[in-house]
Amino acid sequence: MLTSEQQQDHFASLQGKNIIITGGTTGIGLATTILLASKGAKLLIFGRGQSELNNALKEIKKFSNKVFGLTADVSVKEDVKRVFDLADRELGEIDVLIDNAGLGAGGILDEKYDEQEYVVQTNLIGYLAFARGAVQRMRARREGHIVIVGSMSANVRSGSSSIYVASKAGIQGFSEALRKEVNSLGIRVSLIEPGEVGTDMNSLSVEEQHRKQAMLKQLKAEDIADCIYYVLTRPKRVDIVEVRIKPLLQII
Repeated sequence: MLTSEQQQDHFASLQGKNIIITGGTTGIGLATTILLASKGAKLLIFGRGQSELNNALKEIKKFSNKVFGLTADVSVKEDVKRVFDLADRELGEIDVLIDNAGLGAGGILDEKYDEQEYVVQTNLIGYLAFARGAVQRMRARREGHIVIVGSMSANVRSGSSSIYVASKAGIQGFSEALRKEVNSLGIRVSLIEPGEVGTDMNSLSVEEQHRKQAMLKQLKAEDIADCIYYVLTRPKRVDIVEVRIKPLLQII
């Protein structure tokens, strides 16, 4: 049985922590937002669609009123600035960035050049832009945590999704290099690489996703949210570098 002092050392509280979640209106981002809101965090989320944002805020406010939202696109430089401007006004200091907004994509023969470019801008350049903005704000305090949501596709490297694989392999390399760059500033970087997850990005119907989850061949978005919560609540001395989380019966 842990004493209260040991419990305080073992679990870091998210109560009052200021957190930005990119792509926080759907899928893994929304599940994470709901969980962290229920734990007392103060959140800023955004997504590309107004209806998704409205639905997300309605759901989140069942648990907390400490959430701010806007529509924005991580691939647009002006939108990145708008998000951080709002964060500076409403959150003040940033304790955590969850770099999560991303798009699915097929192979190079399946996508046009403009589509390929947009995926890379979103899945790679957008991640870099938000990490940079977060580090700029965290380094003065010599404290902060960046959680990067990648994909096991970076390791599986399916031939049917070469564009997606390229972007996620880039994220994998970036995460490792970023950690080495900013650890000395007191900033932790954790890479979460999920396997197959049932979200709006998945091509299967909701019913088919539920069936796969019951067969232990697909994760729920909430499973990744739980993992992110675990990573964020370790003591300061703990730096969780990388987590790969997959369905029990997913064949890799």
